[in-house]
Amino acid sequence: MATNRDSWGATRRTLLERLKNWDDRAGWQDFFNTYGRLIYAVALRAGLTHEEAEDVVQETVLTVSKNIRDFQYDPGRGSFKAWLLHTTRWRIVDQFRKRLPSGHRAATVTADTRRTRTTDRIPDPAGSELERLWDAEWVENIRHAALERVKRKVKAKQYQIFDLCMKNWPVEKVVRALGVSATQVYLARHRIGRLVRQEIERLESKPI
Repeated sequence: MATNRDSWGATRRTLLERLKNWDDRAGWQDFFNTYGRLIYAVALRAGLTHEEAEDVVQETVLTVSKNIRDFQYDPGRGSFKAWLLHTTRWRIVDQFRKRLPSGHRAATVTADTRRTRTTDRIPDPAGSELERLWDAEWVENIRHAALERVKRKVKAKQYQIFDLCMKNWPVEKVVRALGVSATQVYLARHRIGRLVRQEIERLESKPI
């Protein structure tokens, strides 16, 4: 019998196969919901503005759509996560290039430092710093995705209790604000917290 982790891995691989059909709007919406927030957050932390980060999301999704048919899921050759990072990185570089005066965009190397003007302006786009940002945001993105999935599965009142507890509200304050008992608060906090941890484990089990 398949485990939850096996199911998650299969689901992600299935999504990649669906993306190869450009007419699968639901599949592309699932992709955008899953990874759009991640790409946007990394672009912002790399030093781009809100508008530039939105452009990175759009250009990255467009690039994925153009190249996804050539992508083969093979953990031994590299993950989709790494491929998506590579794609996002160069869309970020493109945004920094656009800031340069048009006459300087073609100049790739400065005379004194032998480094590109564009890459001097972002956190090591070809190396470890952007990867660090990506990994940090990947973890936060997984947590956010887990919370959203659990939120859709439980009653609104229970999730509201859990959300207030996560905001460090004392039990007594939650009881007064929502008109529930202390027992309900403890149960909701425990039950939903367990569901969130399980969902995070599913999402982390096979990062494609």
